[in-house]
Amino acid sequence: MSIESSAFRPLSVNPAELFAANLPAHAEREQYFASRHQAVAWLRVAVFGGGAVAAYLLLKDRQWLAGLGVVLAAYLVFVLVLRWHARLGYQRRHFQLLGLISQEELHRLTGRLTDFDPGLRYQDAAHPYTSDLDVFGPHSAFQLLSRATSRLGQDALASWLQQAAAPAEVEARQQAAAELAPDAAWQHEWQARARHFPHQADDPRRFTAWLREPNFFADKTWLKALLFVLPPLALASLGLWLSGRPFLVVVPFLVLLGAINHRYRAARDAYFDHSEQMHDVLRAYRDQLALLEAREVQAPRLRALRRVLLPEDGQPASVQLGQLATIVEYFSMRQSTLAAFFANNLLFWDFFWMWRLEGWKRRLGSRLDEVLDVVAETEALVSLAAFQLANPTYAVPEISAEALEFTAEGLGHPLIFAAERITNDFSTVGAGRTGVVTGSNMSGKTTFLRTVGLNMVLALAGAVVCARRLRVRSAQVYTAMRTQDNLAESTSSFYAELKRLRLLLELTQAGQPVFYLLDEILKGTNSLDRHRGARALIHQLHRLPASGLISTHDLELGALAEELPGFVTNYSFNSTFEGEQILFDYRLTPGVCRSFNASQLMRLMGIEV
Repeated sequence: MSIESSAFRPLSVNPAELFAANLPAHAEREQYFASRHQAVAWLRVAVFGGGAVAAYLLLKDRQWLAGLGVVLAAYLVFVLVLRWHARLGYQRRHFQLLGLISQEELHRLTGRLTDFDPGLRYQDAAHPYTSDLDVFGPHSAFQLLSRATSRLGQDALASWLQQAAAPAEVEARQQAAAELAPDAAWQHEWQARARHFPHQADDPRRFTAWLREPNFFADKTWLKALLFVLPPLALASLGLWLSGRPFLVVVPFLVLLGAINHRYRAARDAYFDHSEQMHDVLRAYRDQLALLEAREVQAPRLRALRRVLLPEDGQPASVQLGQLATIVEYFSMRQSTLAAFFANNLLFWDFFWMWRLEGWKRRLGSRLDEVLDVVAETEALVSLAAFQLANPTYAVPEISAEALEFTAEGLGHPLIFAAERITNDFSTVGAGRTGVVTGSNMSGKTTFLRTVGLNMVLALAGAVVCARRLRVRSAQVYTAMRTQDNLAESTSSFYAELKRLRLLLELTQAGQPVFYLLDEILKGTNSLDRHRGARALIHQLHRLPASGLISTHDLELGALAEELPGFVTNYSFNSTFEGEQILFDYRLTPGVCRSFNASQLMRLMGIEV
């Protein structure tokens, strides 16, 4: 699969300079709108005060018509000024959010990830690789990548990091991310639009599942008819009472309205409970999708997403979500007990908006899940695009046609933020191949295994990778690095590791190509058994559709390169001594390690060796 296209050329932008330049620009615009916001706030006070004084003077002189006219005019002007004030407040907050997003990007560039969502809800000790490769958790790949503001987008990105995509899917994501990557303003606008709403990250799936339940009015035609009969009659009777008729003229309608409200209180409560948290979510999705609808796109995946939002025979999805958000908003009348009492017992308020919600479901409800899928995928693609923008030197991986290929030049760990990141070249092609990595303590063996694994995960999720060049084949990544004992299950660390290796063998025996990364395997037993077990495992994996890397202190495993020539390759990381100081170069070197530092480290700790 060739990747030599203009869409994948390196971005000619210094991300740190771009984000740093955004900060004063956004701060200036925020201050501009803040000053106008304050001025219009005083204008609101002046309109209210001026209208009140003028109306008082006119009414005091018994100029009733003029006084009422002033009240009405002042009210209309006040509403207009109020809306102007709200728009200015939105603009002020918007530039504040844009500045915050640029600041967050600068933090990611320097490895300050503590303020970002670590995705702990996605951690799974039984997963083939996520725990060992720091995909989720503190200082993780998820924190580095995710720009998703919604729970749907976070779940989508997490699933991409948890499961390798097929080659065609990887290419589709690469093309979409490459198109969005140069447009930092669009990416930041996408995020900022959602962040205006405090509860926009709530999960909408409980709400959408509830929408699929039977309609309340499905078997209540009589109640739908009363919606348009009882409220007008109740209001008319109220008018008669206010004009001097006895209060008894109102009582029958109030009793009937109250009885029906009480009879179906549980249903009304259910509609309110399911809708209450969705107002912010729906408004956030509405504003974000309007941004995508207005953008001209070229990548096939982006065009497919946009087609879902702009059907030929209907309204844009953003308009439809806006309608649903408005309906949901009117249920908030319940938050004012007094207003809700009069609205329901005179106007059937809850029932009317329940009926409107069910009408929306009939017209557009079948499309809601599809539209929410667009939100989720776009969020994930924006994350990939922003990661690509922030790392213009990273490579767009090529998906290889060769089985179990991993060929990298200048491969580094994306979660190491040193000014001069040490990189290495590495290549393996074909099944049955094992790289045996030996080395002294702290020399970089385990970090190298994680470097290979995490970049492979990023590549197969559709992201750019920390390398000058990478060609990789889709495979199941599998690791055994951080196996621990489990007191609740009475499991030793050695037995936990054996269980982990058994799962590896089960995966490979099922015929699934597996790329494994095993760190210091069988370390919980004596050296003789460890050597015998590791040697047997490598021979067994050689006969299966699997390849990978094994790190070890067991130099005798290096002899397997002679037993399985061309299939076992020795690599090492080495250290040198300068006086009492141990120096590491973190360079992957062909051959078995010949320099070890354990004795020297023990001497430095005061142990007489």
